[in-house]
Amino acid sequence: MTVDAHHHLWDIAAGYDWLDAPELAPIRRTFGPDDLRPELAAAGVTHTVLVEGGRCDAAEAAVLLAHARATPQIAGVVAWDDPAAPAFPAYRDLPGAEHLVGLRAQIQAEDNGYLDRADVLDGLRRIGAAGLAFDLVVRPDQLAAAARAAARLPDVRFVLDHLGKPRIRAGGLAPWRAAVAELAARPNVSAKLSGLVTEAEWDRWTPEDLRPYTEQALELFGPARLMWGSDWPVCTLAASYGRIRSLADELLRPLTTDAERERILTGTATEVYRLPVGGAGVQSPRRDPWH
Repeated sequence: MTVDAHHHLWDIAAGYDWLDAPELAPIRRTFGPDDLRPELAAAGVTHTVLVEGGRCDAAEAAVLLAHARATPQIAGVVAWDDPAAPAFPAYRDLPGAEHLVGLRAQIQAEDNGYLDRADVLDGLRRIGAAGLAFDLVVRPDQLAAAARAAARLPDVRFVLDHLGKPRIRAGGLAPWRAAVAELAARPNVSAKLSGLVTEAEWDRWTPEDLRPYTEQALELFGPARLMWGSDWPVCTLAASYGRIRSLADELLRPLTTDAERERILTGTATEVYRLPVGGAGVQSPRRDPWH
């Protein structure tokens, strides 16, 4: 069993303004479950976590939960919501709400003080009480604020998307490591080995460009708090789904045991998101996101 802990689906007609950037033309189209299933089958991926796609409205959550209801491979959904909204989290009455495993806001578009705000922290605290994880999609300069939030809210399960988006093209290893180390020191934070190829040079990256970042992530988080994600279809700007899956095996080759590799490819996502899937060595606790 392999779990892809991070991918997207979107209907371009519903409005995803960020896809208007000229360089994103190759992915400026609709991606649905019928596009996803062949990629999973070819790569041997059995379950996935579907993550909000930057549309930033409540209507998208209903669409993603409907996809999960109709697509057995989608084991969980991370939907968008605003932590500062009084009703946050707000999706308990939607059909398919049992598939909701986490929430995410586009923090990368906010200022550096966003995660220090009392109203945001109150919303994140409600996530912990609801039994949901919260995905951190942040810039490297926001990692310190993320570490402060994780320290203040030890009962919230935080998941760092894309290793905090290190600036691989600019050779930003040292400043990124110093910033992410503080966040990794919080035991309630896990991280995704995802989205790295699009932080590198899209047309000429190599595994060796990414290896220093994955090595540092392994050192800081350990296999027990790392999970693999494809970031499909965004990843196709730089690599196919199959290449991203095989890249994971290349980058994890230094691990000494199959159990460590299985943890990253299956166990961490299953545990952190409380996915209703099973497999050898994987514990799937009963999940009720509202009680």
